[in-house]
Amino acid sequence: MAQIGSKIRGVVNFYVDGFKNMTIGKKLWAIIFIKVIILFFVFKLFFFPDLLKENYDNDDARARAVATELTSR
Repeated sequence: MAQIGSKIRGVVNFYVDGFKNMTIGKKLWAIIFIKVIILFFVFKLFFFPDLLKENYDNDDARARAVATELTSR
């Protein structure tokens, strides 16, 4: 068991040290992170509308609609 823990700790230390010593890589990861956030925001905004809010007026109606869909399938 001790060997497994030391191997996992060694792998984690390897990656932590690698990220600490990056120079250009940090900027690239920041750009990737920003792009992913923007993509998810755009997808959520344009491709996944909130149909429950559009089709039902209150929380009770939304809950009934979800329960009906879940039980009817």
